[in-house]
Amino acid sequence: MSEDSIRIFDTTLRDGEQSPGCSMNHQEKLTLARQLERLGVDIIEAGFPIASEGDFESVVAVAAEVRGPVICGLARTGVEDIARAGQALEKAAKPRIHTFIATSDIHLEYKLRMTREQVLEEVDRAVRQARGLVDDVEFSAEDATRSDRDYLVQVFSAALEAGASTLNVPDTVGYTTPDEYAALISYLREQIPGSDKAIFSVHCHNDLGLAVANSLAAVGAGARQVECTVNGIGERAGNTSLEEVVMSIRTRKDRFPGVDTEINAREIYPASRLLSSITGVSVQPNKAIVGDNAFAHEAGIHQDGVLKAAITYEIMTPESIGRASNELVLGKHSGRHAFRERLDELGLSVEGDEFEKAFVRFKNLADAKKTIFNEDIEAIVADMVEADDDRFELGELSITCGTFGTPSATVEIKVDGVNRKVTSLGVGPVDAIFKGISELTETKSVLEKYQVHAVTAGLDALGEVSVTVSEEGRRVIGRGAHEDVLVASGKAYVHALNKLEWHKQRRQVTAPKGI
Repeated sequence: MSEDSIRIFDTTLRDGEQSPGCSMNHQEKLTLARQLERLGVDIIEAGFPIASEGDFESVVAVAAEVRGPVICGLARTGVEDIARAGQALEKAAKPRIHTFIATSDIHLEYKLRMTREQVLEEVDRAVRQARGLVDDVEFSAEDATRSDRDYLVQVFSAALEAGASTLNVPDTVGYTTPDEYAALISYLREQIPGSDKAIFSVHCHNDLGLAVANSLAAVGAGARQVECTVNGIGERAGNTSLEEVVMSIRTRKDRFPGVDTEINAREIYPASRLLSSITGVSVQPNKAIVGDNAFAHEAGIHQDGVLKAAITYEIMTPESIGRASNELVLGKHSGRHAFRERLDELGLSVEGDEFEKAFVRFKNLADAKKTIFNEDIEAIVADMVEADDDRFELGELSITCGTFGTPSATVEIKVDGVNRKVTSLGVGPVDAIFKGISELTETKSVLEKYQVHAVTAGLDALGEVSVTVSEEGRRVIGRGAHEDVLVASGKAYVHALNKLEWHKQRRQVTAPKGI
């Protein structure tokens, strides 16, 4: 990798997952990690191993299976944190421990209750401990953009001397501005002894809507690693958007001469759609690069220009990010070969029994619809992503509703492999279904939000439902897709309850959310 190559550090599985409701189970994290590998990210931050048993297991699994990118585990500077991260990364081909501590006087006084000297000692000890476990150590100064610049020089100098090879300068609360951030990066590179031996990294939050702008300004000032997430997801207003940074650098080569990433841009759109399917959180239509309207032209003058020459209003093509130009793809006469080809074009990896199940779902849907859209196929595959240790499985479902009587639902659920069945009443068919599922699963969760939308246009569109469910402070999003929107509703609710069970079965500990 050349000196002018920008390393893409993807933290969708760690910082992105902290977005409310976006927690993922073990299988979902593995599925997304495989897509990030196809996308070509340089580093995958797979989780915060000491935060919970579930996080630890996920980092272990990703480290064991995903061999191309560096696999990173986050850790505070505590001895146990770093030891746990090292343990989680034992099977990684390219392990990295990413350790951090706050450096702003605000955090030192109100959160850490430590002096500057104590933090310096902690940085030296922690980095040396991490360096004893792995060859690749990254150090982050949390809340760097609100820290004293000269003190940052001392902190980063200590980390570099102790063995860190990547120095991360996070804008933890989304506070800085592009010119200010670029000046800080330049100052640190000039003042830190031996800074030429380190990769300077940036990790920006989007509280003021400046995360991408700040990251690009830092790249211009010499930063060579950008920490970001697919679709820009993350806590509060989100993180730096991976797709926006990558395509900005690639599209504006005049502003970033000689600089590029190793990202396979044709996997950007598949990664975006996969993440949305897993989390149940849709991308806003006008989202840059990956939004539904990103390449739509409704104004007559725009349409005329695009038809004459796409460059008049398009600075990149849909195909350049892996968005298929041909939306109508398959029908009921299409076979396995055509179905697999379309999966490959959409960047969807489905093998073995899962492929056969997806193909059966496709054929059943094709019998009910005249044409199958790319979005239908994506929804089918997303619906196949199930954890091996799911407690609940939706079986048969029968609903009676209308104006002649009270809506009722007969629901069958397999709980720990045992079939259970109940008939319940509700104020509407969805309410009846959810009450039946709640009774059979004995859940104490609360349904916070219910959303339904058509995956494509037309009266025969596949219905997709997402539900937000919470219990004991944990909030998750479940999703389900089916030709019958009521069945999709049941699948979404069961999916959410399985997520809650997955988290409950693993010991949770109190840990800060990180940088």
